[in-house]
Amino acid sequence: MKSRYDVLVIGGGPAGALAAKTAAQAGNSVCLVEKRPAIGTPVRCAEGIGKELLKEYIKPDPRWISADIESARIIAPNGTAISLDQARAGNEVGYVLDRKIFDRELVWQAAEAGADVIVKTRATAPIIENGAVRGAKVLSAGVPADIRAEVVITADGTEAQFARWAGLDTTVPLREMMSCAQYLMTDIDINAGSTDFYLGNSIAPEGYLWVFPKGDRTANVGVGITGRKSRDGSRAKDYLDRFVAKNFPNGKAIEAIAGGVPVCRPLPCTVSDGLLVAGDAARVVDPITGGGIGNAMYTGRLAGEVASKCISFSEFSVSALIRELIKRNPKMLLELKALKDTLV
Repeated sequence: MKSRYDVLVIGGGPAGALAAKTAAQAGNSVCLVEKRPAIGTPVRCAEGIGKELLKEYIKPDPRWISADIESARIIAPNGTAISLDQARAGNEVGYVLDRKIFDRELVWQAAEAGADVIVKTRATAPIIENGAVRGAKVLSAGVPADIRAEVVITADGTEAQFARWAGLDTTVPLREMMSCAQYLMTDIDINAGSTDFYLGNSIAPEGYLWVFPKGDRTANVGVGITGRKSRDGSRAKDYLDRFVAKNFPNGKAIEAIAGGVPVCRPLPCTVSDGLLVAGDAARVVDPITGGGIGNAMYTGRLAGEVASKCISFSEFSVSALIRELIKRNPKMLLELKALKDTLV
């Protein structure tokens, strides 16, 4: 690990990996730091993504595809099921990934492009000079160090700590934070080629429950409920446990995860002097489905492109970063959020 780079990327998920790869391919010196000792673990995701969306960023590889999904079912509160084929289901038909392998492949590609990848390295504070972010203080395997950079791209997930430390407001209203719980289950009877989405206040108030196949008799089974529904003491895990007891009484839960997913508008500002925010940290999760892999890769690549362009003319101010973002940034997420607001 060197002490100075053109671009420092914080976070080794899909957003950080695409940011690092894109910036390195443009000829910049790049360092990606990941706080955990291994890329891709623990998995905090239902692992689904649309086929065409995925192909925009990486060629599908059987090594990290757990299931090829050809249809989707939506199950109403009264048990009525609507089946959607591939033409009608859109991004809800696609692949269920093995994120442990997938994330490592993305970071490996960043490393092949020339980025330095340093695991077990946690950013603890931004380095700020004359009001601009100029790197980060880190703990690398417990040893403090400074990494300076022309541009920092933070993709540190839902917690979005680094952007907050740098002065950006990353607060998510409780009502727009989904509380989620998921089991990786085996020995369950499922349709291995279909994703299932269960709706209803008794199953997932103001959210939905999902069954995403990961192979023969194995699936991610999870639920997301709104923050305002979890304030009264009801937990996502409680809804999940009731569903599993009723529908998969003989199944075995071999992994369990829990966490929050922001389904709010993207951050009103995802830049500061010398800083770009990408992925879940920028609040770009699809506000209807809660899916975030595709948007994370998009914003990561976008951040890498913008950082590279600004480095090419040595201008790292907010105005310069915003100018480059405006040239590329779509309005899709805001439109989806507006649609969600009309439905809830």
